[in-house]
Amino acid sequence: MFDHGTNGTSLPGLHAALQPLLSARAVTKVYPTGAATEVRALNGVNIDLYERELVVLLGPSGSGKSTLLNILGGLDTPTSGTVRFRDTDLTEADDRMLTRYRRETVGFIFQFFNLIPSLTARENVELITDIATDPIAPEEALGLVGLGDRMDHFPSELSGGEQQRVAIARAIAKRPEVLLCDEPTGALDVKTGMLVLDAIGRVNRELGALVVVITHNAVIAEIADRVVSLSDGRIAGVRTNTIRRPISELSW
Repeated sequence: MFDHGTNGTSLPGLHAALQPLLSARAVTKVYPTGAATEVRALNGVNIDLYERELVVLLGPSGSGKSTLLNILGGLDTPTSGTVRFRDTDLTEADDRMLTRYRRETVGFIFQFFNLIPSLTARENVELITDIATDPIAPEEALGLVGLGDRMDHFPSELSGGEQQRVAIARAIAKRPEVLLCDEPTGALDVKTGMLVLDAIGRVNRELGALVVVITHNAVIAEIADRVVSLSDGRIAGVRTNTIRRPISELSW
């Protein structure tokens, strides 16, 4: 088990005795921008994330949120430091192992829906269920996000919020242990964004997935178990919410 350290990124009480599902230690990410210059997107990040948590990564553009999410999801690798999923050191994994990790363990939701326009909602979800080892039926996944009556519609026949919920259904259909959401409401209006957040919350509660949501909107932080604030590539603060507020009670 990792030493939780003193950066406040571990949960108090019971969780302090549990092994994290995902852990990052001293993670840095440096992008060269010229012969003698570089951008340090992450600078010594330590974080523990636990099963069934809903965590919000909060911070302005350029704070390192997306870089951290991509590294946790195996889409990118750190310049230095370690990332572990359970007992597996992802920073020592080869491309084949990282591909398997992304395919079997992690679901991704992005700001843009990336649905295939020529396929119905059901068929977009089937793209995942056809290759997953223990999938949720497409109909069940779409029902979980409130689209049981829209599964045979094409993306052009769906609203933006409905398309994003199809993307959520597609991401969860493989039963991921980790669901990573990068600004999932960024392209949506407030009312539609609330529906999408409600669907993400249901995934966390009913499937038990660890859910990490990136946002720059501090209001959304109220729905989380923990809020991790990033600034200039570092963790600037961590707050534990004693109560997760329902979506309907948020003051937008």
